[in-house]
Amino acid sequence: MSAISIGQSVVLGVVEGLTEFLPVSSTGHLKITEGLMGIPVDNTSVVGFTAVIQVGAIAAVLLYFFKDIVRIVSAWGRGLVDKNERYHHDYKFAWWVIYATIPIVAVGLVAKPLIEGPLASLWVVAASLIVGSGVMWAADQMGRHKRGEDDTTFKDAMLVGSSQILALLFPGFSRSGATMSTALVLDLDRVAATRLSFFLGIPALTGAGLYELKDAVGTGVGAVPLAVGTAVSFVVAYASIAWLLKFVARHSFNAFVIYRLIIGVGLLGLLATGALTA
Repeated sequence: MSAISIGQSVVLGVVEGLTEFLPVSSTGHLKITEGLMGIPVDNTSVVGFTAVIQVGAIAAVLLYFFKDIVRIVSAWGRGLVDKNERYHHDYKFAWWVIYATIPIVAVGLVAKPLIEGPLASLWVVAASLIVGSGVMWAADQMGRHKRGEDDTTFKDAMLVGSSQILALLFPGFSRSGATMSTALVLDLDRVAATRLSFFLGIPALTGAGLYELKDAVGTGVGAVPLAVGTAVSFVVAYASIAWLLKFVARHSFNAFVIYRLIIGVGLLGLLATGALTA
């Protein structure tokens, strides 16, 4: 019998799609939801399942930003054969995304046992939600929001890409939250910070999903629940991306900060009272 039922996979797919790109921690919400449904959060197959259904959310990004991705990849391809094209920002940006992915891949491979073991605790999730809220609030206040997407540099990409390590090591911190906060500190405006977070997340999350596929399928999660969860996350994530870009164009990140604090404190209460096990 599958470690995750079809019904549970639908719920987890919705949670993944809603929270993957919002700065509220998809990993944290997935672990909380799994805990409430009685699913062991540190089980190898469950960890693999959550990584694989992220591919559905990534597919939503690929579709939503298809024209941008084609433009960037085309510029990169032209630059490989024509040195005159190498001065184009899109060509440089393609390389920056590749370079900025290396740190999180290296840490992910080295720290995998730790990430899937002690750091998978819901205590870590609760603390990371709360600490990450403070970081996000401070970054939104500090940032001058004066630089657009075309103003991004290699330094921006490397710093923002490397910040994904925080979410990798501390589930609940939020990959989107870490990358957006870093971009805001670098004075990118909220829309540019959000879009940069999307682009930098594509290779890292896709790679994680493909890497974990063998664990998800081979150690207790059926192919059907896996497919259902991935499909649901795709549909919900697409709608979430469209909403987020409109939201950040007119609002600060304060709503996400408050929400994260409420969830983090609530989770601490559930753990402290024994209503939920870590």
